[in-house]
Amino acid sequence: MNKNEVNTAFEILLEEIEEVFNVISKEGEEAFKAQAFDKAKSLIEYGERLKSFREKVKSLQKEWQTIFSERVSVKVQKRGVKSKLKHGLRTPEDKFVIPILESLIELGGKAEMKDVLKLVHDKMKNILNKYDYEPLPSNSKQKRWENTAQWARNTMVNEGLLRSDSPRGIWELTEKGRRFYDENKSTT
Repeated sequence: MNKNEVNTAFEILLEEIEEVFNVISKEGEEAFKAQAFDKAKSLIEYGERLKSFREKVKSLQKEWQTIFSERVSVKVQKRGVKSKLKHGLRTPEDKFVIPILESLIELGGKAEMKDVLKLVHDKMKNILNKYDYEPLPSNSKQKRWENTAQWARNTMVNEGLLRSDSPRGIWELTEKGRRFYDENKSTT
């Protein structure tokens, strides 16, 4: 198994985790509407465990990439990225970070998710691939890139780049997020 196949395996695993998360989110919403609060609480706990597992997988993926990058030239790594897109995998979550931060800055630091996603799409349409535009199997109304952007937002909240206490549907920049953007905007 080469480096690209391992990355492909990580991406497939992360996508499967997202599919499960979408299913339990939908079940949790239905349980809450039906006032089945014990079931909703159980699904929330399961979701938290799944979220923790997802972060461990992402950490392992980053560790793999670091280990591999120590042994391979930059030229070979760039060729691997192109190959990964040919496999039809979605654009990685980390590619959304700078466009999300930049969009929020342009929107005054705080905006509704739909407005942020519209700007993010405008900034990323040249790198999103066909696979990114396909609907999720678990939610035919949501495109895969939108789901990836929302996962990126979740990670950014965990890292302190976006506020965790914003009202539902509102994405809001933190000072740490603004500094991160200023320090990293030229690297994309």
